[in-house]
Amino acid sequence: MVVTGAGAGIGRACVELFAGRGYGVVAVDVSEAGLAGLGASAEVVPLLGDVSTEADNHRAVALAVERFGGLDAVVLNAGIGATPPLESPGAVERFDRIVAVNLRGPVLGSRAAVPVMRGLGGGAIVVTASVSGLAGDPGVWAYNAAKAGVVNLVRATSIDYAAQGIRINAVAPGLTETPRTATHRDDPVFAAELTRRIPMGRWALPVEQAEVIWFLASPAASYVTGVTLPVDGGLSASTGLLSPPPAP
Repeated sequence: MVVTGAGAGIGRACVELFAGRGYGVVAVDVSEAGLAGLGASAEVVPLLGDVSTEADNHRAVALAVERFGGLDAVVLNAGIGATPPLESPGAVERFDRIVAVNLRGPVLGSRAAVPVMRGLGGGAIVVTASVSGLAGDPGVWAYNAAKAGVVNLVRATSIDYAAQGIRINAVAPGLTETPRTATHRDDPVFAAELTRRIPMGRWALPVEQAEVIWFLASPAASYVTGVTLPVDGGLSASTGLLSPPPAP
């Protein structure tokens, strides 16, 4: 299998979970340091690559087939944020990069995986979307737009490939304890304000996202395709107008 954005956070949790359950994993990341932290083993093959390029997506798929003899699952998880103000200098260039990684990456990853999966009788693709692709957030317009594109990409491609035995789904993580969210968690006032909006009263651990990705990639989800599943502690169930009741 292939996992992108594998060097940290949800991607790293996926590599560890899938490898621990018997999968051979090609772990793709643009960060050498992130891949070095994963290490290499019989189950995990690190690959330095940029998911916004067609060549690196094809390299990852080819390496999975070469090293593990097939390709039954792909987790297209790589993503970036840091949306600038809409009218700021460089905003469009940053938007282009966010779209290149967050939306073009899953397009290219799917294009690379689908022909191989079809030739092997099918498979599962799971893309990391976001609750920010289900609704809007202040000041995050580029990220919102890219992740919303992921949600509809999954819907549309799942229809195109369902009859070929290829299931395509997404998870929509809510607030999760990853290196990318560390600055938010380090600000106690801001972190408390964010946590206040989550009915379960806490942020997710990366492994909790990985477990849902595992389900969607596994035979247990054999009749599930075209779905974007929020994994957000109830965040998207609320209008956000009122705070959830506190724990008793």
